Amino acid sequence: MDILKSLGHPEEIFNLFKFKMGGCRAVMPKLDYESMTESLRTCYLYLNQTSRSFAAVIQALDGELRHAVCIFYLVLRALDTVEDDMTIPLDKKVPMLNDFHTFLYQDEWCFMESQEKDRQVLEDFPTISLEFRNLAQEYRDVISDICHRMGVGMAEFLEKKVGSMKEWDQYCHYVAGLVGIGLSRLFSASQLEDPEVGQDTELANSMGLFLQKTNIIRDYLEDTQEGRAFWPQEAWSQFAGRLEDLAQPEKLELALSCLNLLVTDALRHVPDVIAYLSRLRNQSVFNFCAIPQVMAIATLSTCYNNPMVFQGVVKIRKGQAVTLMMEATNMSAVQTIIAQYSQEILHKVSPTDPSREKTLHILAVIREKSALSQSSLRSRTHHLSPMYLSAAMVLAALSWQYLSTTAAQAQGTSDMQRP
Repeated sequence: MDILKSLGHPEEIFNLFKFKMGGCRAVMPKLDYESMTESLRTCYLYLNQTSRSFAAVIQALDGELRHAVCIFYLVLRALDTVEDDMTIPLDKKVPMLNDFHTFLYQDEWCFMESQEKDRQVLEDFPTISLEFRNLAQEYRDVISDICHRMGVGMAEFLEKKVGSMKEWDQYCHYVAGLVGIGLSRLFSASQLEDPEVGQDTELANSMGLFLQKTNIIRDYLEDTQEGRAFWPQEAWSQFAGRLEDLAQPEKLELALSCLNLLVTDALRHVPDVIAYLSRLRNQSVFNFCAIPQVMAIATLSTCYNNPMVFQGVVKIRKGQAVTLMMEATNMSAVQTIIAQYSQEILHKVSPTDPSREKTLHILAVIREKSALSQSSLRSRTHHLSPMYLSAAMVLAALSWQYLSTTAAQAQGTSDMQRP
């Protein structure tokens, strides 16, 4: 049960209950699907089926920007599905990636041969491309341009490994930095944000790189088991002969040194993240941008010096994720969260870690950018007695079961009342 994992964090238990009872609507208001065309409803269906983390925040965006970002996501998901499909031969995949942006203007183009789990976005691409063509010209121009640049970049890295740290930045730029740049241009095109948000590509790129590097670091075991290699060779070759060797128990100390090196590299993007978020003025855009970023730094804190990265799945608690989602709605709260997790990483830095000095330096820069006092950090830390934990376990389990049953009954009644 998710709630039991949060017993040492009472604010998470409170927020889980609040979220369960409808508090999520404050951050993610419910969409009016009835007013949409059938093809647009289908696009939102695909969005919810294919996105683990972005579907909710996309649907909370204001006005026409919501539809533009939904279609942007689905177009890039289709492109990414082509890249990920190992059953497509290179002589077929490379031209597809290079030309994918042209398929947006071909009414009937689809691809029926994919074996990937998200293949529906390729099989029913005509629905997605139709809604793309229904967007305003300023949105279409951005989406087509980013799709083109990303496809070319993906094709480039199909035939070479991520070698140097510079190439790691380049790969992450193609697959995520361009997403940040495209989104920023969409925000400005919608006039919900100032033109400088879309013009400052350096900050927008850092937003994407921070998220992508976090995912790559966290997914080490899954990727290596499936034959994918995204950790840069310049980093892992300092500690092992092969990337997969880092998962060997006898190499744990070396593996952790490599892990901490990469976490430190990812953290250097955080000052840009703070600068980017401080420019945003629309609440829905701020939530959309801030929530994934605070979840990323929470994930990095969990990954840092953590042997589980090489042994299993590393995830933040559901209560933790819900709390971040509900709290990260203003710049002050985001700075507090960033400072908190930076402090957590600081406490884990080993005196013998090879990257220690670089880690301490970037954490000091982040702490300065966050500009928060130690008293703010202490107010978010809770020390709990065994009596509290025992009582909370019983109360939480009973309350959660009751709320789940009540919610299920309410949903069933609602479904029966629908025509």
